[in-house]
Amino acid sequence: MGDLLIRGGTVVDGTGAEPRRADVLITDGIVAEIAESPGQLAGRRVDRTIDAEGHAVTPGFIDVHTHMDAQIAWDPMGESSCFHGVTTAVMGNCGFTLAPARPDARHLVVRNLERAEDISAAAMAAGIDWSWETFPEYLDFVEATPKGINYAGYLGHSALRTWAMGDAAFERGANADELALMIQQLRDSLQAGALGFTTSSSYNHETADDRPVASRMAEWSEIDALVSEMGVMGAGIFELANHPDLRARDAERREAYIAKMVELGVRTGVPITYGMLALSDEEHHWKPVMDLLDRLNAAGGTSWAQVHTRYFGVLLSFSTRLPFDELPAWRDLRKASLTEQRAALENPATRARLVADAEHGNYGQAIGAEARKPQWEHVYPLTQPLPPFLSMGEIAAERGVAPMEAFVDLALDSDLELFFIQVAANYDQDLVLRLMKHPRAIPTFSDSGAHVTQIMDSSLQTHLLGYWVRDRQEFTLADAVHRITQLPATAWGFDDRGVLAVGKAADVNVFDPETVSPDMPELVHDLPAGAPRLRQTATGFAATIVNGEIITEHGKVTGAVPGRLLRGPLAR
Repeated sequence: MGDLLIRGGTVVDGTGAEPRRADVLITDGIVAEIAESPGQLAGRRVDRTIDAEGHAVTPGFIDVHTHMDAQIAWDPMGESSCFHGVTTAVMGNCGFTLAPARPDARHLVVRNLERAEDISAAAMAAGIDWSWETFPEYLDFVEATPKGINYAGYLGHSALRTWAMGDAAFERGANADELALMIQQLRDSLQAGALGFTTSSSYNHETADDRPVASRMAEWSEIDALVSEMGVMGAGIFELANHPDLRARDAERREAYIAKMVELGVRTGVPITYGMLALSDEEHHWKPVMDLLDRLNAAGGTSWAQVHTRYFGVLLSFSTRLPFDELPAWRDLRKASLTEQRAALENPATRARLVADAEHGNYGQAIGAEARKPQWEHVYPLTQPLPPFLSMGEIAAERGVAPMEAFVDLALDSDLELFFIQVAANYDQDLVLRLMKHPRAIPTFSDSGAHVTQIMDSSLQTHLLGYWVRDRQEFTLADAVHRITQLPATAWGFDDRGVLAVGKAADVNVFDPETVSPDMPELVHDLPAGAPRLRQTATGFAATIVNGEIITEHGKVTGAVPGRLLRGPLAR
């Protein structure tokens, strides 16, 4: 592997300490020396030198909420996360994993993932060589698979239920024998290195045939038994997508749910983590999520919230999806080529019919990251990677036309290539900032590997650095880096990462704080079976280093695959 010298940069070490100018020497994948005296390492013979003048030198970023479980089978680099400085990704959130899965029932795992996480069933069929049944066997597959970044994984409840119960997992709670099977698989998984156990009781998670995903059919006693087993073993984190009761208008329902979660966390001693989005600025849509966090920690439990750094929403475009796709006037048109769609929109009579259907049609019910009936004050043309953005409501008012007319005009002006953000949560950015600044909140929740044609949130770290640090100056660079390095590393037990210090694993980013930014997203068709995905690179990175090897350089992947499986504490 040899020696790598990062020379002349400003070290932001992840602890929150003030940045300092220093040279960093990496030897055999480990940080060997940090020299703050100019020229101290000048005579050292090295295999490679990175000129970091004018750049921050930081630990690699840690994203603890991804769904890369399937993608790792066909993408050795970990796109798009690798472009945004992520060097460690935690998979298996919200109860969705590829294991355990019985050979004759893998379709049940796919059923859980296909709609809820927008992962193409065709891509999974073509891209995955199912060499495992149990979760420990899946971890062995991840360890053996070439990978650019590091991965760790949870055991997911939906896969666990379908493995233990078959199709009945989508219909009822578990019986005693089925629960015993699940508990034993959880034990085996933790001993093999699973980070913990995840589930979902969120209404946003459904199958392609409009059924609840398997975890949603579990009774509370089943979840309690599985989390309690982690408490007995003294290992594991419990991650969940919360039940709607947490955000209910009814205060008694909210209180009952919070009390139940607090009791579980305190009694078992198992750390609990979940997403902390603001579904609206109505207090019951965000404050109970913060109250749960505070009460868990105040009562003696351990809890961390996962916060998003920007608008949480769907990317709309004529190349991917539109809210109007299933409306009668649009359905056939959207199956046509973009050239034909443009011609239809340029025909006044056809355009009038399409606009009328979009304004008055029945949109049905959207879940999760699916497109929904537009609220034009929360739809933004993506004309640049970072805010501020003008809403379609504001643009329409400036032009003196209806928002739908303005939407069509902008799309036509871009030859139907323009993306629009349709916001589904985190509408109020001042409220987002309040959530982000909570001391127990970690900027993560990218969902990378999922929602591959719906959202593009692998860039939440570069959004944090470019928008909230540089443009808004709401965080210092040291504080922001701390929140995406040492804070998650400590909370998730990655003891050898998250801090740039001698003896630690050499996961390192070298980037220019004055230019770091996401790039504009693009649609590519490079998944197995030619399935589409959104891809987004970043600006400002001189290099991202994983275990001492450069995996991206000036925005391009190098092809190096030094990533490792990071197993949980019982397997170390």
